[in-house]
This record gives sequence, C-alpha cells and structure tokens, in this order.
Amino acid sequence: MSRIAALAACLAAFSLTPIPSHAQDAPVAAPAAPAAPAAPVAAAPAEAPAAEATLEMRINALEAYIQNTNPEEAFKSLKVKKKNDKGEEEEVFPEGFKQNTLGVAGPGHNAWMMTSAALVLFMTLPGLALFYGGLVRKKNVLSVLAQCLGCAGMVTLLWWAFGYSLVFGKSFESPFLGGSEFFFMKGVDSAPNTDYSYWISQNVFAMYQMMFAIITPALIVGAIAERMKFTAVMTFIGAWMFLVYFPMAHMVWGVTGFMNGVWNKDAVIPAIDFAGGTVVHMTSGWSALVLCMMVGKRLGFGKDRMAPHSMVLCMVGTGMLWVGWYGFNAGSALAADGVAANAFTTTTLAAATASFVWALMERVLRGHASILGFCSGAVAGLVVITPACGFVGTTGAVLIGVAAAVVPYIFVMNLKAKFGYDDALDTFGVHAVGGTLGAILTGVFADKAANANLDTAVTAAKTAATPGNGLADLVANGGLVGVQCKAIALTLVISVVATVVIGLVLKAVIGLRPTAEVEDAGLDISEHSEEGYLL
Repeated sequence: MSRIAALAACLAAFSLTPIPSHAQDAPVAAPAAPAAPAAPVAAAPAEAPAAEATLEMRINALEAYIQNTNPEEAFKSLKVKKKNDKGEEEEVFPEGFKQNTLGVAGPGHNAWMMTSAALVLFMTLPGLALFYGGLVRKKNVLSVLAQCLGCAGMVTLLWWAFGYSLVFGKSFESPFLGGSEFFFMKGVDSAPNTDYSYWISQNVFAMYQMMFAIITPALIVGAIAERMKFTAVMTFIGAWMFLVYFPMAHMVWGVTGFMNGVWNKDAVIPAIDFAGGTVVHMTSGWSALVLCMMVGKRLGFGKDRMAPHSMVLCMVGTGMLWVGWYGFNAGSALAADGVAANAFTTTTLAAATASFVWALMERVLRGHASILGFCSGAVAGLVVITPACGFVGTTGAVLIGVAAAVVPYIFVMNLKAKFGYDDALDTFGVHAVGGTLGAILTGVFADKAANANLDTAVTAAKTAATPGNGLADLVANGGLVGVQCKAIALTLVISVVATVVIGLVLKAVIGLRPTAEVEDAGLDISEHSEEGYLL
C-alpha cells in the first residue's frame, strides 16, 4: 500500500503543479470572440482489469509441481477466448500474464531427468561396450568398443539435426513421423515441452531421449560382432535410424503416435510401452537376427572355440547396465514421482529374479551356475520388464522375472544351436525374444493401480462425450494382450523389412564383411590399427 500511496502522491503533485511565475507576469490579451462549442469527445473505453492470480491459485500451482500435473489448471479461470492463426477459438491467458510456475522447469524433476540421462548413456559407455567387449575374443574387443563409440557420436548428430524433431515434433500431423519444427533443435530450450512434460526442460528431455536413440542401434552390434566392416556397421546404423528407430519411436511415444495408447486419444493401436520394449529391444533384436543371417557366420563357427575372452569385463559391464537401467526405466516416468518409484522397484525385482532363475536352471540342467548365466539372466530380466515397469505391481514384476529367465534361456541355449544362426552375443535371444515377451506380459499384468495414466480421458471409451482410445476398458476388462500383439506384429514387419532393404543395398555397394584374412587376424589390428592387450 505504501508504494500505491507514493505513486498517487506523485500523480497528484504533477496535476497540481502551479503555472510558472513568468507566465503570470505576461500581459493579458484582449478577450477573443466566443468560440463555437466543441463537439463532445467520446470517452475512451475503459481498459480491462489485469488478470491477477490469487494466493490459492499460486498454492494450487505449487501442488501441481508436487503431483506432476499441469500448473495451468490452477489459473484456468483467468483465461480469455481468442482466435488462433487458423481462425479457431481457443482459451488463452491474457497478454502479459505471467506466473513463476508457468513455462519453467521444476528443479527436482529436472535434476532427476538429468541424472537419468547420464545413467542411460552410462549403459552404453562403458556398460554395453564392456559387456559385449568381454564376450568377444580378445582380437576383436576394440572393434566392439569402436562401434559403441561410433554409435554415440553419429546418433548424437542425427538426433540434433533431425531425429528429435521427427520423433517428438508434431507439425506433420502424422501418426508415423513427428515434424520439422525442431530440426537442428530450433527452439529447444530450458522451457518445458508440455506435450510431454510440464516440469522438465525440453533440452533435458531431448538429451534424455537421445540416450535411448544411442543405445538401441548399439545393441545390434552384438549379433554381428567379429565379422562386419566398421564402415558397413556405421552406414547401416545411419540408414536404420531413419527407417526404423525414428518412425517407431514416434509411433509409440510421440504425442500423435499411431501406437501411443497412453497419450494419444486417436491412437489406432492403443498399445502401451513404458520404456522401450518395442521401440528399443524388439527393433534392435529382430534387426540383429536378420542382419547376422545376411552377413553370415563367423569363420570357424561351430568348429573353433569362440569363448568369451574376459568374463570379468562382462560382469563389470552387466553391473553398469543394471545400474544404468534405473535411469532407463524409472526415468521414463519423466518425473521424480510415484510412477518412477514403482518402475524403480519393479525393475529391481525382475532383474534379480531373472538372474537367479537363469543360474538356477543352469545348475539343475547343466550341473553348474555360470557367471555368464547370472549376467544373461540379469540383462534378460531388465529387457522383459522394460515395457511393463511403470504399469505393473511387485508380484507381476517377479512373475515377469521368472518368464524372462525361462523363455530367453530356451532360445539362447537350445534353439540357437538347433537353427544354426550365428547370433554372436545373443542379441536376438535376449533382446528380440525378451522385448517381444515383455510386450505381451505388459498386456497381461498392466494395472491402473500401478499407474493412473491408464485410466484418463485419453484412454476412456470412444463415445461422443469422451472421445478416447478405449485403452482403459482393455486394461480393466481384458483385450490388451491382443492390442499388444498388433503392436508387436507391426514392429516386427518394420524392423525386418527395413533391415533387409538396407542390408541388400550395402552388400551391393560397399560389402558387409571384411576379407577372410582381415577377419582371421582380428578386426582390432586390421580395421583400427590397435590392439586391446599388449602383454
């Protein structure tokens, strides 16, 4: 009030200022003829009072931060109707309206997402690099590390230039690709992109999602390890990102995505995938199988001993993958909230269960529990729980962990030898089989009690009053498994067809394999002029 009183006093002072003394002393002019009466001046329209937020509104906005909901809802009564560029009427805040809780990132959520982004990168560098590196022969360990590093560098540039926009834009108004509005990360700053999160900076969100884009093609490396040219691997991955990953990521996670059952009310296939069962593991795993068959078997496969050169590195890499996976799964909640806590818990239970059960099966069926078995089981458990972690409870997670050990174990230990394909590091057996299994089991165990986003206006039944996509009914009354199978089928077709096309083109243009002499000497010294060990 003191500031208002001071302002009023200043205005009063200006209005009552006396005429200067020299004006008073000037001679008085003769009276002029009376002027014609002036036309009445129309009164200026009174300005609308500025919208003011009440204390209650501001407290409600802070509660939205705690609950990870939209802070604009606290101030919606202050919105006015206005026509947009398309001539459509919409409700917007008055010009100049600002609040400290609107258009800004929440520090706690932002901190968790930056940590999660670092954890997911940690999965690739050095987690996956060491995991795969330990499983190959020592003459090829650096080739695996180089391929992982190559993925990190090239995919980062593709993501900056086009990928982020093609996945999370929407200017194309397409269910298959996003848009061009964020090409070269134009406009991607520290303000949230509220299509995906109300409290996370868009640049942090973009970096977090980029880490997924990096590790996904790196997984393919495991199937063709020790026998594919570095240039061919990098060229394949560059093309694969545009033909497989970017469209799939948009379809599943994009706000206009074809298979985004949680956030797109118009999703044709209202499937659910919390952290990447279809987008990451199925795409990479099925593409890996096709590519390893196109490349052919390693020289001496089935005759020479091709045992892992360092189970120590494999174990270290597994531990890093497990730790990093918390950013992968719990981070996919895009907030430090209860959904993230649930995903953190289910991820732990499934991974530990699968690791133990896999080793137990080895002990019963083969007479020993190996370190490789523990590691394979842990990774399989992490893969299978990935699409389900934010949608299932603890009992579901344990049952998923058991299935994650049993089914991939059969593919890795029995069916691979029976069919004779050379999936060098079991990318298909763990990631394709595990991702597919996880997508199905997500449909079995999904529960709205674990995630309230399964029962919203978006997921409601499709009626005139609530034009949702029907996901909530599928979760409550059954039928979600069928929808999940449709998503699996589409993912499989896209991954296989694109891989065949890219592989055939590369095989004709630059070739996929090095010479027999190069492969026999090892890719480290032949392609990178280095050796992993100088002992």
